[in-house]
Amino acid sequence: MLLRPLLLLFCCATPALADFEDTVKLHILPGYAAFAETTQALSDSAVESCDAESLKPAFNAAYDAWLGVQHLHFGPAEADGLSVAIAFWPDPKGSGAKSQRALLLGDAAALTPENFPDQSVAARGLTGLERLLYPATPLPADPCALIRATTLDLARMAKLINDNWVSSYANTVLTAGDVGNTTYQLRPEVRQALFTQIVTALEFDKDQRLGRPLGSFDKPRPERAEAIASGRSLRNVLLSLQALRAMVVTLTPDAPLTLAGFDRAIKQATALNDPVFAGVATPQGRLKVEILQQTISALRDTAMGELGPELDVGVGFNAADGD
Repeated sequence: MLLRPLLLLFCCATPALADFEDTVKLHILPGYAAFAETTQALSDSAVESCDAESLKPAFNAAYDAWLGVQHLHFGPAEADGLSVAIAFWPDPKGSGAKSQRALLLGDAAALTPENFPDQSVAARGLTGLERLLYPATPLPADPCALIRATTLDLARMAKLINDNWVSSYANTVLTAGDVGNTTYQLRPEVRQALFTQIVTALEFDKDQRLGRPLGSFDKPRPERAEAIASGRSLRNVLLSLQALRAMVVTLTPDAPLTLAGFDRAIKQATALNDPVFAGVATPQGRLKVEILQQTISALRDTAMGELGPELDVGVGFNAADGD
């Protein structure tokens, strides 16, 4: 007689497992919509004027929007390498600048809407446009045609990703486990994929966005910072952390340690006051960036320990395995 009430009490006391509907509806779809909107505005601005100074606000708005979804390395953004073409970094061999020089001095036919998507990914996207709007040295030719081709291509890619999410991929994710869904045959597959995005994005912030300019103690490399020409190196880290925190909020109702870790990292990044990590060349400035890097490393470990069980991801999960 007591068994049924005890079972009812147990069920009521068990917290609901975190799931992903809100992540799709409140984080992913609005994020890609914002990126499509800002890149279209950027392209429209470039049609009106190729003046670098006038385009910088629209460029930065589009880059900000990209940081809201850059961590989502699955689905339409990965088709045909779109995410790589949108933001090709790091580029240790400088292939982007070399390819852009060839485009600036070469056949204008390469810049048509039909042909430009076939050009090197290193010469396209936000990183390519940054070199045109914030050139370190005088450009070898008038960049107007290349600026317009790059912004049009960005808007095209953003629209393609957004349209695919809206028309089909959101439904593919939301119907995970349903009969006929061959992409996600089980709902836990989606939770694991989303968990992967969070962990690997934190690793990218730690190892690439901070690790590359830090270099070594004997040889710091501030010149290797991301988006150094546009002064966005620290801003990219901050926006990445804010976007990931927002994603966690939509994904799980109960991750207090992880959210507190994000708050610590965001507070440190906000207070750093070193836009392009130039301070890594000094002992005091380096220490501040190292502290932020350590905070993000600890946050990654916390997320692994707290979000893993919350999302029902197996103990043996390895973020490097992908989705």
